[in-house]
Amino acid sequence: MEKYDQLLISLRRVIRAISIHSRQLNKESGLTGPQLMVMRKIGELDAPLAKQVAKEITLSPATVTTILDRLESRHLVIRTRSETDKRKVHLSLSEAGQTLLVDSPRPLQEHFIKRYQNLEEWEQSQLLSAVERIASMMDADELDAAPVLLVGQIQADETL
Repeated sequence: MEKYDQLLISLRRVIRAISIHSRQLNKESGLTGPQLMVMRKIGELDAPLAKQVAKEITLSPATVTTILDRLESRHLVIRTRSETDKRKVHLSLSEAGQTLLVDSPRPLQEHFIKRYQNLEEWEQSQLLSAVERIASMMDADELDAAPVLLVGQIQADETL
């Protein structure tokens, strides 16, 4: 077997692992990866604005707004207009949102990050360099992406 075949097989395994975990996350919690990320960030911050959440998780404000619309329609997130500046809308988790967040599985990237951080510094740099090179070879180095492991386009996904 050629080395490029081995590399493509490894890439496909990574894609499949992400896909399987994404389906499991959705099945167990009813949430997508991006929804879980948004809810976790709202839970961490003190009454954040949507643009703060977007910046923290590296998604566009428009994408976060779409996610928030879906979460609000499911009564998981509460939007509250600021008393002092009516242009600002603060976010919080509803009681149902807090419960769902506590019971939801951990995102796949948390497991990955823990293992990655246990590697020596030189090995972390080597892996980063190799994957950046692969992204470049696939003409994907300029694509917008958040640090979340999920399959599909975040904005185009109807189940956000």
